[in-house]
Amino acid sequence: MNHKHMRAALLVAAGFTATTLAVPALAQESQADKDLIIVTAQRDNQTGVRQGGSAGVLGNKAAEDLPFSVRSYNAALILNQQPQTLGQVLENDPTIRTTTGFGIAGELFNIRGFTLAGDDIGYDGLYGIMPRQLAAPELYESVEVLNGASAFLNGAAPGGSGIGGSVNLIPKRASEREITRATLGYTASEHVGGSFDVGRRLGADGEWGVRINGAARAGDVSVDDEFRSTYVLGGAIDYDSGPLRLSLDVAYQRIKVAHFRPKLSVSGLGVIPEEPDADTNFGQPWQYTTLRDVFGQFRAEYDIAEDVMAYAAFGARDGSESGVYSTPTLVDATTGDISVSSSFIPRTDNNEAATAGLRARFETGGVSNEINVGGSINWLVNRNAYEFYTNSPGLNNLYDPVELPRSTTVSFAGGNLADPFPISRTRLRSAFLSDTIGFWDDRVMFTAGVRLQEIRSKSYSYFGGALQSEYKEDAWTPVFGLVVKPAEGLSLYANRIESLVQGPSAPASGANPAGGNPLPVSNAGETLAPYVSEQYEIGGKLTLGPVDLTLALFQIDRETAILRIDPDDATMLEFGPFGTQRNRGIEFTVAGEISKGLRLIAGGSVIDAKLRQTENGVNEGNEAVGVPEYLLNANVEWDVPFAPALTLTGRAVHTGKQPANIDNTLYLDSWTRFDLGARYVAVVGDKPLTLRLSVDNIANTAYWASAFDTFRPDLALGTPRTFKASATIDF
Repeated sequence: MNHKHMRAALLVAAGFTATTLAVPALAQESQADKDLIIVTAQRDNQTGVRQGGSAGVLGNKAAEDLPFSVRSYNAALILNQQPQTLGQVLENDPTIRTTTGFGIAGELFNIRGFTLAGDDIGYDGLYGIMPRQLAAPELYESVEVLNGASAFLNGAAPGGSGIGGSVNLIPKRASEREITRATLGYTASEHVGGSFDVGRRLGADGEWGVRINGAARAGDVSVDDEFRSTYVLGGAIDYDSGPLRLSLDVAYQRIKVAHFRPKLSVSGLGVIPEEPDADTNFGQPWQYTTLRDVFGQFRAEYDIAEDVMAYAAFGARDGSESGVYSTPTLVDATTGDISVSSSFIPRTDNNEAATAGLRARFETGGVSNEINVGGSINWLVNRNAYEFYTNSPGLNNLYDPVELPRSTTVSFAGGNLADPFPISRTRLRSAFLSDTIGFWDDRVMFTAGVRLQEIRSKSYSYFGGALQSEYKEDAWTPVFGLVVKPAEGLSLYANRIESLVQGPSAPASGANPAGGNPLPVSNAGETLAPYVSEQYEIGGKLTLGPVDLTLALFQIDRETAILRIDPDDATMLEFGPFGTQRNRGIEFTVAGEISKGLRLIAGGSVIDAKLRQTENGVNEGNEAVGVPEYLLNANVEWDVPFAPALTLTGRAVHTGKQPANIDNTLYLDSWTRFDLGARYVAVVGDKPLTLRLSVDNIANTAYWASAFDTFRPDLALGTPRTFKASATIDF
């Protein structure tokens, strides 16, 4: 271990311990009392994942009752692993891989081979409310993952992603257990910070709840000279008495990333370059992104009668971001020379979301019914501007980076940089209805439902703000799901569900398949109806005591818009949803305590992502770019029996090879990363003090982690060896 890193880690832990020892209210406990405190703290610290969670309009369900695959990662995992971003939490999931996109520091997620953008992360079930690029994990009680399409369950994602799955973050609220917690933390090389968390239930019967938590951290991380700072504050007030439940969640987040390491473009070279050292930063010091968000929600539930509940929620977000970005392009794979571009892009967002519904359960003649009816609406306003510059003079180098001056020569620009005006206004409205019918004491459950979704969007010119185009289309998205429970602890399921994204407008002309001059498009300017992607899935869930196992087989056919010869006029082209990408796969997960004191979160997935129908048949049958052939994860925790206060942790992450271009002539090699860690519970003045030390990518392996992106296949270098240390005291 680097001595500077070791010293810093020990100083954080030792400093926190010394501060705690100085607390005047210390008392001498018996050994039995100490043992009880340690056992309780070890139990509360257990990193875990729970099967089941929120299924959108169907509500919170146990895994065995859902015809879908849903997992929830708990707050202890977030505290123990000290992640700085949502992507670092999702590294534990064997069906997800994280990368960056859009040429910035924002995270993208690959679920079942399709994009999930930060714009489409849910906040307690509401879309458009979460910060759109990076999310600080400290504010959340759990991170829920739903594998598969979800247009019926959650509505169409406003950012147009989420075809292969969705992620939903649950804010922290007060529980029956009082909490007063403080944490100091360190991440190599110089990133230091702290957090606090306080929760109480008040009132004669604990009907009122208050929870306040926050974090502040800043400094360089393990990538050379990459600086990150995060400041978050969250508060929740809830009321739970009789038939009425109310909650208000409000949060503030400010994140800055400077001199961040961007992705590398290798367009046109026909070669994958050798990886530089894992901590190499081939970005420029003048690159940065600053993100500021204020967001929250109000929720109300009322029990009209037993098993009949009405609910409503409203949320809003005010966000701003500004940054100077750069996507370096490799110009010589042998020497590692790269050209450096730059752009300045300010943006603000003002979004609102609302949903309301009625859920009723009743039985007639031994058959149960659960009816869900309601609607939702999203309003999104994006104010944007941009300025792109010519390449910086000179060349940077992938293996021996140098600082280049930022070019000030504008190549093209749009909008008002000082005060961006609206570039798009989007409204999504939907109404839904479903019924889950249960037979034989709900040993067989059949769900059928439909959502009518309307997408309306207005686009405005960057040059003056005049209305440029308007889109208004709707679509029906049905769902069918079946659950069969043949034995105790065993649940078999199947579903047919869709995803939905906004359709584009037809171009004026396109390439002639026979060569020669371009051909006109017969439906030029026509706005296509929303794209539909169909998913078919079968699977099973098995609970063996404290261990949960899941298995799923799925197929998703994604519509894509392409040009083809117009069947009514061979001299023209027609634009429509005639293209198809088909992703087929198998997923397996296992989570729980496989023996006393030994816990496991593990699994894997195999994905066959093929371009089934393409424009002019080019690349038809090829594998989709950036989709690994398979994924494997294993996360282990062991409470050492001969040292009851000590827990050892380890994680292995393996990703199979993935195509890096649409021609399938370039592939990224498979890669494996190992993480190790430990935590120890000490008793200080009858309070548990938890010390943690971990090392991610312990071998400091250099690897190209991903070629997955939204604009083009760019390469992301894997995270270098990263030392982390923290100390948490529960008062």
